[in-house]
Amino acid sequence: MKKLIFTLTAILFCGIVMAQFNRGPQIESLPEGFKPASTNTFISQYPGVNAETREAIFRVVAPTAQNVQVDIGGQKYDLEKDENGVWKGKCAPQVVGFHYYAIVIDGVNVMDRNTESFFGSNWENSGIEIPEGRIGDYYRFNKNIPHGQIRSIQYWSDINGLERHINVYVPAEYEQNPNKKYPVLYLVHGWGEDENGWSIQGHMANIMDGLIASGKAVPMIVVMPSGDIKTNSDVREASGDISEIYVKNLIPFIDKTFRTYTGKEHRAMAGLSRGGFQTCMTVSANMDKFAWMGTFSGLFVRGNDGIENAFNGIFKNANEFNNQMKLFFISTGTEERNPKELVETLKNHGIENIVFHESQGTAHEWLTWRRALNEFAPLLFK
Repeated sequence: MKKLIFTLTAILFCGIVMAQFNRGPQIESLPEGFKPASTNTFISQYPGVNAETREAIFRVVAPTAQNVQVDIGGQKYDLEKDENGVWKGKCAPQVVGFHYYAIVIDGVNVMDRNTESFFGSNWENSGIEIPEGRIGDYYRFNKNIPHGQIRSIQYWSDINGLERHINVYVPAEYEQNPNKKYPVLYLVHGWGEDENGWSIQGHMANIMDGLIASGKAVPMIVVMPSGDIKTNSDVREASGDISEIYVKNLIPFIDKTFRTYTGKEHRAMAGLSRGGFQTCMTVSANMDKFAWMGTFSGLFVRGNDGIENAFNGIFKNANEFNNQMKLFFISTGTEERNPKELVETLKNHGIENIVFHESQGTAHEWLTWRRALNEFAPLLFK
């Protein structure tokens, strides 16, 4: 009898909880034309996005707050409070693609609990995807093609004195061809992000799967390392720069762990923003190890170095550079600082193997870098 009463009580309690849960704010319907963002957490209706107007609408429960805003795209938008202490409001139309954003409650930036978290600008941010039309299919999951794997791996760095985390993409055919070797692309994130950025915000695997399945890109391994050097008081502090870690610790680990071609003609490196700068620093100091490089919104000539002095004098002898480097790919968004003049300077200096790509209508953002990778990868290892 006691067991029966306990069981009935438990069932009743669960029913009450579920009823309250189902009446909760997370299932409140969206205005006409809006759908839940693809970046929302499970069953969260808000924020919603309107694919036609490219607007986003937000909802925040903060009864005691005096002011609530949404900070997105470099601008803050005021939300309005109703009689239940619920704040709602829209932002102006955004560029399609991925955007970090924050909820600002009485001047304090916090995450929106209704969205997944994305590491950027050195903290966990809320994020929202403004839908792009069919043109964005290249970075979406395609159920009709084979898919590779992204492997989460720790390796030891003697230089850093710590274990370091990497994500490694292997193409769909990797396990089916046990004797085949592959070229490697080392792909670096930007400042304030981490080694997960390319696989999460960048949808790198979807892009590579599509390019390889269509025959546009050769099957390759893509290594996504951290561009930062962490320290631990319990282990000796890091010494040296990130290039040393890449070349002396990471590359040997990858060549030992995976079936790779080890010649420079089978190794490429690219990065976005600061990662583009790190790419130039690493490649210029190790021209015997790389034959392909790319910068996506990355500063590739700094300060007053000038072309001939930049990056260990890599461009000083144009003929030597042309003979050693098969491709120098430079990409930028049309709405950000544009290196077009520097590209022309390099060409006039005699650098011949440059491909310059512009992402129309985008700034320093993930859609720019998705497009850059989609253009860069098909040029490699051919």
